[in-house]
Amino acid sequence: MNDTNVSSAVLTRLSEEWDDLTPEAQKAARYVLENPRDVGVSTVREIAEAANVKPNTVVRMARQVGFDGYDDFREPFREAIRNGNVDFPDRARWLQDLSKRGELGALYAETVTGLLGNIEETFARVDVAELKAAAEEIWNCRNVFTLGVGVNNANARNFTYLASTGMTQFHAIPRSGSTAVDDLAWADERDVLIAVTCHPYRSEVLDAIGVAREQGVRIIGISDSPASPVLRAADHRFVVQADAPQFFPSSVSTIALLETLLSFVIAVASDEIVERVEKFHSRRHQLGIYREDPA
Repeated sequence: MNDTNVSSAVLTRLSEEWDDLTPEAQKAARYVLENPRDVGVSTVREIAEAANVKPNTVVRMARQVGFDGYDDFREPFREAIRNGNVDFPDRARWLQDLSKRGELGALYAETVTGLLGNIEETFARVDVAELKAAAEEIWNCRNVFTLGVGVNNANARNFTYLASTGMTQFHAIPRSGSTAVDDLAWADERDVLIAVTCHPYRSEVLDAIGVAREQGVRIIGISDSPASPVLRAADHRFVVQADAPQFFPSSVSTIALLETLLSFVIAVASDEIVERVEKFHSRRHQLGIYREDPA
């Protein structure tokens, strides 16, 4: 919700009172905090059912943060809907307001503007058919090598980690103590290389791409310009916008594109992927890796 409307103050108060709420009231509060848009259009029973609590619990939660009851609590959210403040309908006005908050406010606005613009420009360029073709290439291959160095090493490893919750053929390179070229030594036409680098282009990434092409590996390139040597050598090409007001390039668009590519891989994959992901997380719960919410 727009941070200038009164419903935002209600959400803030709810967060501040969190520790004083009963476990059941915390369940209701969590639902409200995560789904504020639902409050203005839902009855107390609907909110209670969605939060898996009793209606009286929702009423007690509302009273805990200073309201007479649920109807009183819901009113700021209804007002936000009536005023059109449920989202950020006027981004330009919002950013202008940020820029007036002193020197750091101007930097904040400039950074946010750049990041949002990067996302928009990146996805405006994406060919959905090309994304689907790349996803099918990934799903049908033997091994997927995800290559990034520097800041993109973390991006490549994050992508590989997420993919590994349902698939076993993903490998982030370079491996510790190795080089990307060595990691591709036995790769061939049955494999896929996802290579990520932006200007100035990293030589080890370009060298690995050259080796991969010689060995028949299919290449998915992600870079910041259609003229990038990464994309010129790739079978599937994706341009990301990486501008930032600071000296370092932005990774936001790269991460967003990789997450979208992975969602396409899951979409074209067999049904067993869903079962694998569920089994992966179920095992983590059994091993106590996740700490359960006391509520």
